[in-house]
Amino acid sequence: MQDIIVNPTVSEQAFELLRQDVLSGRHAPQARLKLDSLQTLYGFSSSPLREALNRLVQEGLVKADERRGFRVMPISPLDLADITKMRLMLDLPALVDSIVAGDDAWEAQIVAAFHRLEKIESRLPQGPVVLDAEWSQRHRDFHMSLIGACPSERQLSWSMSLFDQAERYRHFAARNRTVSKRKDQEHRTLMKAVLKRDGETATALLSEHILSTQTNVLAAFAVQAKQSR
Repeated sequence: MQDIIVNPTVSEQAFELLRQDVLSGRHAPQARLKLDSLQTLYGFSSSPLREALNRLVQEGLVKADERRGFRVMPISPLDLADITKMRLMLDLPALVDSIVAGDDAWEAQIVAAFHRLEKIESRLPQGPVVLDAEWSQRHRDFHMSLIGACPSERQLSWSMSLFDQAERYRHFAARNRTVSKRKDQEHRTLMKAVLKRDGETATALLSEHILSTQTNVLAAFAVQAKQSR
């Protein structure tokens, strides 16, 4: 039987493109998102773009103002601290539940996701780097595979949303870092603990991994502040 390929709707295409550009920092924090400019940039009419912007408002990535239109949400150490706190609250129990419930297929998915991510990370240059959409997707796939066997769909949905909200901070840190800071070894060590079904070690490693992102971003904020003086 031949697979049926379903093309995404125009609204979905507009949403995915705009969302990726917000997450990557192409549209900088607090930047105005004018419909006429977006139409020129993406080639879509105002209707799908407005729908995309409203969906991004619901995701907490864009801010709506009736008089001033749409703006990309700002980033700040305080906002990142809140995201980090919530990720720790959700992801660590989700990982434990996933380790308990996961089967062979779940393990295989983790190994495959890690392999794809490792291949991309091995090509990252030293120093500051602009992370692309492929890296973002592979990184997301790996982290979501770790908790993919968690039986709570709501918990998984919230975890994915918080992971995406942290994405802008990961890109910001990568662009402003002064030394190479790849995390492939952290990912490998975390994967091994998960596959061994060592919940205590795995949650400790995941906690450290999430907190290290916060540390890297704070360092990037300091670099940016120094450069602006």
